[in-house]
Amino acid sequence: MTDAVLQHGVSLAVRILIDDNYFIMKKVINPWLDLVKDGYNCFGCAPTNRLGLKMEFYEDGDELVSFWNSSDDYQGWLHTLHGGIQATLMDEIAAWIMARKLQCAGMTIRLDMKYRKPVPTGEGITLEVRGSIKEMKRNFAVIEARIIYGGEICSEAEMTYYCFSKEKSASDFYFRGCEVEDVEQQ
Repeated sequence: MTDAVLQHGVSLAVRILIDDNYFIMKKVINPWLDLVKDGYNCFGCAPTNRLGLKMEFYEDGDELVSFWNSSDDYQGWLHTLHGGIQATLMDEIAAWIMARKLQCAGMTIRLDMKYRKPVPTGEGITLEVRGSIKEMKRNFAVIEARIIYGGEICSEAEMTYYCFSKEKSASDFYFRGCEVEDVEQQ
């Protein structure tokens, strides 16, 4: 839940309250919003996809984070988040890590999941999805992500992404860069 907006120099910082803790982070700008008219409808991040997850992302140092409301619409078992949705949340944050931290488009070539605890769904349930780059090997990025609820890690993933060149990112994936909000954009 966004609690307040604070100015720090030229950057916009968002103060988020979750589980009685405040996080101050910069919101990542969705670089594909101008493509909605052309068909951009990503299940993970498009704000206009009526069935989608509508994830938004914030930069927290080396990590990206998304706070996502876990609706019963995405349950597998009663009030438990479907494992495929958990994998989607972590794959989506990994794609955004590619965009924001490496400034290129990428493609998942491997995703290894570890389901540690049931992830709850329902009204008032907000999950914290976090990820970061673990290592780079030539043009492959190894990205770690986790879903946290109530301060506990519920599931984890390690993904390997192929990093496309800047030219291919622009020509084939309409990627022109991924920035964080600043004061002038408010």
